[in-house]
Amino acid sequence: MTTRILFVCLGNICRSPTAHGVVAQMAEAARLPVQIDSAGTGGWHAGDPPDPRATREAARRGYDLSRLRARQVRASDFDGFDLILAMDRSNLADLERIRPAGNATPVRLFLDYADSPRDEVPDPYYEGGFDLVLDLVEDAARGLLAEIARR
Repeated sequence: MTTRILFVCLGNICRSPTAHGVVAQMAEAARLPVQIDSAGTGGWHAGDPPDPRATREAARRGYDLSRLRARQVRASDFDGFDLILAMDRSNLADLERIRPAGNATPVRLFLDYADSPRDEVPDPYYEGGFDLVLDLVEDAARGLLAEIARR
């Protein structure tokens, strides 16, 4: 059975496309049946590719983000995915605000699956730190995929 996962950050050009690319590639290598997508709570970058800095850092580690394009999360995503993972508490709160009434799709912080003491993936857009974002994403991806493999 395929697990459908949506990763969500603010603009869908840094953190969530990084998670999208990393988890998709790791799941494929592990032959786990997952369907991955990513979105942003805001629509400013809809249609844009990931931030070039995120794309470069991901490529250094062997991940290709070049085919991804930003989109805004929509209420229908709650019915289209089995799990929605937010990069930070602000994204989590935004998701809960747009959740359709009566919907029970699990919405969690992505780093709930990591061994890291951090609970949020920091936004590197203004401050940098794309390497840290990838470290955290890879850690959480391993935990998430291990849980899926146990099902």
